[in-house]
Amino acid sequence: MEAETPVPEIANWKKRFFMIWTGQAFSMLGSRLVGFAFVWYLTSTTGSATVLAIGTLVSTVPDIIISPIAGALIDRWNRKTVLIVFDALTALVTLILALLFAFSSVQVWQIYVVLFIRSALGGFQWAAMLTSTSLMVPKSQLARVAGMNQTLQGIMSILAPPLGAFLISIMPTQGVLMVDVGTAAIAIAPLLFFQIPQPERNAHEKDENGKIKSSVWQDLAEGIKYVAGWPGLLAIILIAMLINLMVSPAFSLIPILVTQYFHKGAMDLGLIESVLGIGILTGGLVLSVWGGFKNRMLTTMTAMIMMGASISLVGIVPPTGFYWAAGALGLVGIMNPLVNGPIFAALQSRVDPQKQGRVFTLLHAGASLASPIGLAIAGPVSDAVGIQIWFIIGGATCVIAGIVSLFIPSIIELGKDVEADRAEVVTVESAST
Repeated sequence: MEAETPVPEIANWKKRFFMIWTGQAFSMLGSRLVGFAFVWYLTSTTGSATVLAIGTLVSTVPDIIISPIAGALIDRWNRKTVLIVFDALTALVTLILALLFAFSSVQVWQIYVVLFIRSALGGFQWAAMLTSTSLMVPKSQLARVAGMNQTLQGIMSILAPPLGAFLISIMPTQGVLMVDVGTAAIAIAPLLFFQIPQPERNAHEKDENGKIKSSVWQDLAEGIKYVAGWPGLLAIILIAMLINLMVSPAFSLIPILVTQYFHKGAMDLGLIESVLGIGILTGGLVLSVWGGFKNRMLTTMTAMIMMGASISLVGIVPPTGFYWAAGALGLVGIMNPLVNGPIFAALQSRVDPQKQGRVFTLLHAGASLASPIGLAIAGPVSDAVGIQIWFIIGGATCVIAGIVSLFIPSIIELGKDVEADRAEVVTVESAST
């Protein structure tokens, strides 16, 4: 089930990768600002929680339905072209909506349509960049790059809301949307000057004209079979689904926890969100510098146990323990990159490059599918027995999943450094000779 990338250790990789990575970081910032502008517009014009909930649902649906198909297509298409075209299409959709705002012709349903399209296009971009990383970065550096990606997420969580609020205060909504068009241009620019390696299909998969014999649906079925036939990978997807099912609802209930259980206000809710963002930033930096344990799954599962204990702590502190809860959530933020980063680094180093698009999007779709189910269950349960119970259950799920996973050989095997193991074998054989 394992395959090497075309060039296991890539010489002079840093300039190309970081130029492209920086461009994509600007694109992400633009997307976060657009998201803030949409939420603010819907809140200020409708004041409806239902409208906001529908907007969240509309953004989630493509992750569940479209992303697996996107993964199959990305494994067939040129990934550099995908990044350029889909960044440009996202900018075009945003530009059209900006014009509607400029002429005061925008309606809520139009925002829903744009949210859906942007989410679908973003799924292609995310998968294309993630799968391209393993072809541009040496395997020995994948964990650190994963840490940088998690750090970037933390920076965006801290920077985007105040920056979005500032921009909304000095320019109309269409002005904020045009910022996203500009950041898309910044993301596309380096792609015009650098090549992204493309995994080659095996000769038996192509006809005499060099075209792929299989259809997209056959490729998707092959990807599902590939995942199902790899016990460690299938176990990771099932664990991700379980944790999203039990933990995502807890974090959606934080505003109610702050106001109804701790009897705090908006400033305190902002403090919680800032502490989480700072935690994610810190955890990403730690992973970038440290790189994690030699076995990547050991890093993930150890962090998952600590994260689960911290989540449960939020549920058991008394109403007077707000700052204890804030500290626990800060620790959750630190552990989050240490859970997620090594998983993606492990998969990037071990999954066949020709199948990475399908594997990553199936993982993403499975995790996304669990969240709405958990949200549907969490409301009635919390109303019946209290909000804290969901934090206790979610945290306990993480702890149990982390401990059990340490004793599942197929999961631990997934975290091993393939290149290091091969090098060690070569060294031993040479010494014996």
